[in-house]
Amino acid sequence: MANPLNINEIMEILPHRHPFLMLDKVEDHVPGEYCIAYKNFTYDEYFFRGHFPDMPIVPGVITLEALAQAGAVAILSKDEFKGKIAAITAVDRCKFKSSIVPGDTVRLEAKITAIRGNAGMGEACATVDGKKCVVTEFKFAVLDN
Repeated sequence: MANPLNINEIMEILPHRHPFLMLDKVEDHVPGEYCIAYKNFTYDEYFFRGHFPDMPIVPGVITLEALAQAGAVAILSKDEFKGKIAAITAVDRCKFKSSIVPGDTVRLEAKITAIRGNAGMGEACATVDGKKCVVTEFKFAVLDN
């Protein structure tokens, strides 16, 4: 059974706000386990003006941030971490496989693979129409706000 979140519910979990909130909706999540979310990249995103004007593509770090925010929903929705901040401490085995361009709806899947105290690890994948764009592993720390 799906456990979706709308934008207001996402903002209750994440501290991010416009223009840096990278999730438009959450299709499903299980606190402490995983999150499946979506980001719709429109042509008027602030970074497309300079990256690149004649061939706009989403910067890799923006996609990584969107994946990190999906992971943050998974971890910060756990009761003991509510109201805190999740910070990425490492990105490992990251591969950029395909570009993301204006008009793309990106599926962001993040899975928490280990938690010890206030630190953990996970893996994430960004896809467009079933095609892998970014795959990575990450480490994070949960911090007091």
